[in-house]
Amino acid sequence: MRFALGLPTTEVDAPEEFLTGPAIAEMARHAEELGFDAVHVTDHPAGDHQWLVTGGHHALDPFVALSFAAAATTTLRVQTHIVVLPYRNPFLTAKSVLSLDVLSGGRLTFGVAAGYLRSEFNALGVDYDERNELFDEAIEVMRLALTEDAVAYTGRHFRSRGTTMRPRPVQQPCPPIWIGGNSLRAMRKAVEVADGWCPFPNPASTSPALKTPTLETLDEFATRVEKAREYATEIGRSAPFDICFAPLSTSTLAGRSDRSALRDELAAYEDLGVTQVPVGVHDASTRQEWLAKTERLAADVMP
Repeated sequence: MRFALGLPTTEVDAPEEFLTGPAIAEMARHAEELGFDAVHVTDHPAGDHQWLVTGGHHALDPFVALSFAAAATTTLRVQTHIVVLPYRNPFLTAKSVLSLDVLSGGRLTFGVAAGYLRSEFNALGVDYDERNELFDEAIEVMRLALTEDAVAYTGRHFRSRGTTMRPRPVQQPCPPIWIGGNSLRAMRKAVEVADGWCPFPNPASTSPALKTPTLETLDEFATRVEKAREYATEIGRSAPFDICFAPLSTSTLAGRSDRSALRDELAAYEDLGVTQVPVGVHDASTRQEWLAKTERLAADVMP
């Protein structure tokens, strides 16, 4: 089981500590030295004021932030966790994915989801009610653009007469695509067309806002995993399939939980087939504090 460390690209109240090129580079190198498999960032290009003051957050552009992380490291993978696919034209997204994969030497894991924030869809001029159809279309178009020449495609809002992209990705046939979400639809789509699935802990209090089902206990998670396996068998999928899932105990994210209990929880995840666990430090006010807490976090979660 591998571990991905979240970069604090949401910490806009202390940009000099967390949101400079040297800061991203230092934190990424630190993650690599500690043995994390990857660093990950989120995606919110246009959050509205009401959402921000009620718990939302800013974030740097994921492709730009991860480019700085990749340039400062040699083996560390860089991961979007997640990019909201319907926000962007799929050919533009494919070019960003291609560029980051090539420049990182094949270290990108592309986590994606359909999105949930209606106000952000409105700000970006994207129909919220079309998000699932746009998501499905984007997955199809991106795979074509990254692997084939002269791609002809008529989409919901665009038309390609014969698009070709070069160079090819370093990771063949294309970087791994992981689909996020707790819904049955998201799980089935991940099993059908993706390389991995990223459900996430979601208490009942936030489920209506996030527009995805609750997921609060290990038993609930185990049931979802079993359904994914049953569906893979039903459709005849035999290819390897990653599962990325964060600790249910939110206190673990600060590296302060009981290490024995945390390792028992992680062992249960591994038994269920989880291949990657995203973790992070969210209560540091300075970069030095963040670096120190990630050291304790690494000691807590990794053998």
